[in-house]
Amino acid sequence: QVQLVESGGGLVQAGGSLRLSCAASIRTFATYAMGWFRQAPGKEREFVSGISRYGRRTTYADSVKGRFTISRDNAKNTVALQMNTLKPEDTGVYYCAATSLDMATTPKFYNYWGQGTQVTVFT
Repeated sequence: QVQLVESGGGLVQAGGSLRLSCAASIRTFATYAMGWFRQAPGKEREFVSGISRYGRRTTYADSVKGRFTISRDNAKNTVALQMNTLKPEDTGVYYCAATSLDMATTPKFYNYWGQGTQVTVFT
């Protein structure tokens, strides 16, 4: 059974940093591209960042480019999202997801999802 477990969310002042982690219980982790999405109250889930199977390619939403960095460790079955210079509009529940496609930015193409971790940025 595939399981994705996020951690690292919390309450942070604007301008601060958080590091999210996702631990995956996928036997063939390296065959999945990974992504981070977020969902704010009353809004649709949106793509934040994605990383290819071996980490050679990454992609970011325009709203987080230059502030967030995605990475993965296939030996440990983990993917991380380093978030710097956080803004109140970054607030939301952050989800880790796995896709059997090379990489995708649309939620419907992801096969597995974590339960999410809350990030709240205050001024």
